[in-house]
Amino acid sequence: MVRSVLTASLFGAMVFGAPAFAVSAKDKMATCNFGADDQKLTGAARKSFISKCMANEAPASKSKSKK
Repeated sequence: MVRSVLTASLFGAMVFGAPAFAVSAKDKMATCNFGADDQKLTGAARKSFISKCMANEAPASKSKSKK
């Protein structure tokens, strides 16, 4: 019984998680370039943004909250 539940849950995780791995590097680069264009980044700032984007890191926000 436990084995069948475990098998079913593992199968469900694989089936529903598969589309997340389907993004190609080319699609990801297009998305990162779109984000850089949207923010009107150039030079070193654009290069930094794209490298962080390709590595799946969240870019730092421009404004910092003061305490």
